[in-house]
Amino acid sequence: MNNANNEPTLESIGDYNTLKGSKKKIVWSVILVGLVIGAVYATLNSNYSNVDDQIKINDPIKSAERK
Repeated sequence: MNNANNEPTLESIGDYNTLKGSKKKIVWSVILVGLVIGAVYATLNSNYSNVDDQIKINDPIKSAERK
């Protein structure tokens, strides 16, 4: 049996050259949702990332002795 005749070619695939119709809308909606989620995360992270009740330690790290 020759499997080369059973394999689809790139030209026979419906969206080989460009995305059209509903596939294009789905791709754009996934990209936009990802951007919106990233923007919300970045905004929340910048507003709530500072902690005012940290314990400040003023103990500088000294170099270790070499033997």
